[in-house]
Amino acid sequence: MRKAAMALASAAMAAAAVAVVSTVLHQRQRRAAKRSERAEAVLLRDLQERCAAPVELLRQVADAMAAEMRAGLAAEGGSDLQMLVTYVDSLPSGGEKGMFYALDLGGTNFRVLRVQLGGKERRVIKQDSEGISIPQHLMSSSSHELFDFVAAALAKFVASEGEDCHLPEGTQRELGFTFSFPVKQKSLASGTLIKWTKSFAIDEMVGKDVVAELNMAIRRQGLDMKVTALVNDTVGTLAAGRYVDHDTIAAVILGTGSNAAYIDHADAIPKWHGSLPKSGNMVINMEWGNFKSSRLPLTEFDQELDAESLNPGEQVYEKLISGMYMGELVRRILLNMAQETRIFGDNIPPKLERPYILRTLDMLIMHHDTSSDLRTVANKLKEVLGIEYTSFTTRKLVVDVCEAIATRGARLAAAGIYGIIQKLGQHSDSPSTRRSVIAVDGGVYKYYTFFSQCMESTLSDMLGQELAPSVMIKHVNDGSGVGAALLVALFSIPPG
Repeated sequence: MRKAAMALASAAMAAAAVAVVSTVLHQRQRRAAKRSERAEAVLLRDLQERCAAPVELLRQVADAMAAEMRAGLAAEGGSDLQMLVTYVDSLPSGGEKGMFYALDLGGTNFRVLRVQLGGKERRVIKQDSEGISIPQHLMSSSSHELFDFVAAALAKFVASEGEDCHLPEGTQRELGFTFSFPVKQKSLASGTLIKWTKSFAIDEMVGKDVVAELNMAIRRQGLDMKVTALVNDTVGTLAAGRYVDHDTIAAVILGTGSNAAYIDHADAIPKWHGSLPKSGNMVINMEWGNFKSSRLPLTEFDQELDAESLNPGEQVYEKLISGMYMGELVRRILLNMAQETRIFGDNIPPKLERPYILRTLDMLIMHHDTSSDLRTVANKLKEVLGIEYTSFTTRKLVVDVCEAIATRGARLAAAGIYGIIQKLGQHSDSPSTRRSVIAVDGGVYKYYTFFSQCMESTLSDMLGQELAPSVMIKHVNDGSGVGAALLVALFSIPPG
C-alpha cells in the first residue's frame, strides 16, 4: 500500500515537473516569438524609412532628371541619359489611311501586325497580329540567323492574308520596326545598335544598322516589303497616344523595363546639327532607365542587386521602378529577414536563396490580397518558395515589404514624369491655357493597380491643386505595335 502511494506521489511529481517544464518552454517560445516580432518590426520600419520618398526628395529627383535631360541634349555623352534623336518630327493626326505593317521586337517574343486605317471617321478599321517566340539559341547566334528567322515569320504572315488585304498592283508593303534596344538613329529608317539588353548577346551586331539587316533578310525571303520607320516601344506609345488624344506630350513604358519619350522643340537640342524640321519639333527617346542621382533612395539591397546584375552601375533608375527587378528586391529583403529573425522558421527556405525566383507578378498578387487571413499570400509563398506554413504576422510582413518597394517605385516614376513636365516648362503654366497628356503602357502600370494609383496620386501632389487637373495620365494599349504602323502611315503620305 505504502509502495503504491509512493509510486503515485512520484508520478504526480513527475507530471508536475513536466507541466512546469512545458510552461517554461511555452513562455520561452512566446518570449522568443515576441522578440522575433519586435525584430521584424524594427527591420520593416528601417526598410520603410530608407525607401521613403517624400515630396521634397521627389522634387530634387525631378530637378536632377530635368538637368540630366538638358545635359544629354547638349552633347553626345554629356549625360547618363542618352536623349536619342529619333527623327520623328511629327505625330499622327487621325487622318491616316491605308494598310500598314509593324514588327515589334523587344524581348524573347516578337509580334507581326497588320493595321488598316480609315482616316478620321473610321480610324482603325481592322487589326491582325501574331506572336512568335524566338528560340534561345538565336539570341546569341548571328544577326543573319536572327533576322532570317524574323523575316520568315513576316513572309508567312503575309502569305496567309485573305483577299481583303491585297494591295494595289505595284504597291510595296511598308513596315514599321519597333526595336526596343538602344540604337543611335541616323534617319527615320536607319539606326545602329548601341548594345543588346534582355539576354540578347549577338556581339557582331553591335554597331550595325538594324534596319539594313532586316531589309536584307526580307529580300532573301522574296518579300516585297521594306522598313520605312524605326522606333522603339516608347516612341510607338507616344504616337499611339497622340492618335487618340492630340494633347499627348510624352509616353512612359512601365513594364519589364522602363523608358520615356517626349516631344521637344528642335531648337532646344544643341547637339542636333541637321536642318530644323518644318514642324519645329522632334521626338526624343530618353532611355531614362539609365538615370542615376545621389538623391535616389537606395538601400543595400539595391546596391547588392546592381553589383550582381549583368550591367552593374547601369540602369539604376530602371532597377528601382520596373517589373524586371521589383520582385527580386522583395526576395532579397525577405531573405535578409529570414536570416536575421527566422520569419520562415529555423531553416532558410532553399528556394528563397534563388535569384529572380520571385517575380514582380508574384509580388503584385500578394500585395493585392484582400482576404481576411491573407490566404493568397500563403499560397504564393508555398507555390513559389516552397514555404509550407506561415503565420498571419509573417504574411502581413510580406505584404508590407511589397508595399514599401512598390510605393518607392511608383513615387520615383512620378518624379520622372514631373521632371519631363518641368523640362518642358509646363509645371508652371496656367492650368486654364494648357492640357497635357502622358501616355503610359506596360504590364506594371496595367496590372499593378496599387503602383499605378500611387504614381498618379504622387504626380498630382507634386503638381499641386491648381495644375494637377490639367495633367492626365492615359493608358495606351499596344502602342509598341499600332504606334509603329501609325508612324509608317504618317510618313508614307506624300508631302502637300
